[in-house]
Amino acid sequence: MTTVQSPPAPPTAIRPRVVARTSLYAVLAANVAVVAYFFAQAGFASNALIVIGRAAGLYGALLMAFQLVLVARLPWLDRRIGMDRLTSWHRWTGFGILWTLLAHVVFITFGYADGTGVGPVSEIIDLAETTEGVFRAVVAFGIILVVGAVSARYARRRLAYETWHFIHLYTYVAVVLAFTHQVAVGTTFTSSSAATAYWYGVWGVALGSVALGRVVLPLWRNTRHQFRVAAVVPESHNVVSITITGKDLDKLPAQAGQFFLWRFLTRDRWWQANPFSLSAAPDGRSLRLTAKAAGEGSAALRHLKVGTRVFAEGPYGAFTTLHRTKAESLLIAGGVGVTPIRALLEDLEGHAVVIYRVASDQDAVLYDELRDLALAKGAELHLVTGPPVPDKLAPRELARLVPDIGDRDVFLCGPPPMMNAVLRSLGDLGVPKQQIHFERFSLAG
Repeated sequence: MTTVQSPPAPPTAIRPRVVARTSLYAVLAANVAVVAYFFAQAGFASNALIVIGRAAGLYGALLMAFQLVLVARLPWLDRRIGMDRLTSWHRWTGFGILWTLLAHVVFITFGYADGTGVGPVSEIIDLAETTEGVFRAVVAFGIILVVGAVSARYARRRLAYETWHFIHLYTYVAVVLAFTHQVAVGTTFTSSSAATAYWYGVWGVALGSVALGRVVLPLWRNTRHQFRVAAVVPESHNVVSITITGKDLDKLPAQAGQFFLWRFLTRDRWWQANPFSLSAAPDGRSLRLTAKAAGEGSAALRHLKVGTRVFAEGPYGAFTTLHRTKAESLLIAGGVGVTPIRALLEDLEGHAVVIYRVASDQDAVLYDELRDLALAKGAELHLVTGPPVPDKLAPRELARLVPDIGDRDVFLCGPPPMMNAVLRSLGDLGVPKQQIHFERFSLAG
């Protein structure tokens, strides 16, 4: 198999993740300053509560636009930061939106009620009935409250992903309603032609990013590449590998360690999209995924027919050789988390140590491939088996298997409990954070 090798980055280079994160912070800080300028330019109301409420509303709108960019799945950001971290930031930004808009509603309502001498409930009803755009804002705020409630950790754990995702889509309705409210009654929006152009630009970039990353780019890539199932190979009683072919796959910017959202276009599966990592480095001719039966959807994959059309969104993820800082590597896989690790081993240069953690030898899927690949590349391979307790990847055991662990990049993928335990071990061993690379595959944050 021919793959494109990725040389390690120079030790003095600024890390791609740092560049992307700093760029995001700088853009957000610049927009905070611009909003403050236009807010001051528009003039202040005599009532301090109204002033605070208007400021909270403006920054709530800015956060809403920023939140859209975070989940737009823009390739430049996704490759450098990773969908898992962007999704996590999106979640916390959502709570920021909830609190700023709550402050907007409360301070504006009490501010106007103070001026008219009526109660806050009567005031908000009156504003909704008589002022253009306010009713739309009330509806948008109600939607955001509902989305915020179902995104809380307690509720999120008790909802199916599909249910949560469907409710979450109403956020886009809230965005449109909030924007029309801003156009209708926003004094800062209409204070000058520059302010109007700025806010149209902010919303245009935010919504345009979502349209580009989540609609235009996936449609264009699938139209161009025409993905189809080429082979279905059972790896064990509950694991299957699927090979995907298509047109011009050498033009698809996929890297070892990344994943796609795969949608197999059969009558009973076309509406389901599942994230599966590539289990072999892309060679320009085919893509391969390996999946474990974790539910009805993934269990049915072994019954797919050759020739089935596939709609693939991606590639996504920052779990790639782009983030290397050292010439040598340590790859740690747990269970079916071996899939991106196997692909990365194929793509890596320099000496590598591979640790594959499973409960028993029978659970070590793709082990023969991993062994042959390690032999061909001169890598060390350790198969670690046994129950979770005692921890066979504790600091002492890791140091014994890899004495120079502090001088290696560590790529880690596996079940969350195993990953958390290994991350603690790496911390105890003093491995610098910039040398530790992992990704949590959770689309819902």
